[in-house]
Amino acid sequence: MPEALQAALHALVALLVILDPPGLAVLFLGMTPHDTPQERRRQARRAVGIATVVLLAFTLAGDFVLRSMGIGTPAMKVAGGLLLFFLAANMVVGNTTPRASPEERRAAAATSDISVFPLAIPLLAGPGAMTTVVLMREQAGHDPWRLAGVLIALLVALGLTLVTLLAAGQVSRLLGRTGGQVVGRVLGVILAGLAAQIALDGLRESLF
Repeated sequence: MPEALQAALHALVALLVILDPPGLAVLFLGMTPHDTPQERRRQARRAVGIATVVLLAFTLAGDFVLRSMGIGTPAMKVAGGLLLFFLAANMVVGNTTPRASPEERRAAAATSDISVFPLAIPLLAGPGAMTTVVLMREQAGHDPWRLAGVLIALLVALGLTLVTLLAAGQVSRLLGRTGGQVVGRVLGVILAGLAAQIALDGLRESLF
């Protein structure tokens, strides 16, 4: 049980850093300037629901996908760690993540509902989150308690993200532009450390 709790806490921290609920709330507000509070709440609930289904599928099927493609756990850890590290580097230099590309912003501006694209995918269920849940699933192995801890951590992280999105207006006023940038950079430093540890674990397993 202590290992399961440790795995759950590790997964929760990693997912919260990846999802960056405060930063995402500020972005969400900026992408829905003409929507009513009721419309924002509806889109937030729908987006988190879709992202939950996608990430749960990746968590539960990650092991099967890796085996079917002939990808070993060490290789996945190294690749995932590098991907997360580049993601962290972008956050530290100011490109906080998850963030919409110019094309995604234009698509969001052209439609009144951004719940599926780009909010659910790729802002919530993006490459970073998908990689993280697959890695956490691999680390859980065949231990049902550790797997349950990872699933609970995923649901808690998404639940907290939903709460933050529902309170996007208050979060934006509380943080302001500068506060949002500070949060993004601090989370980037934390994510860089997690990414380096994952990659080092993968190298250690492949060499020894």
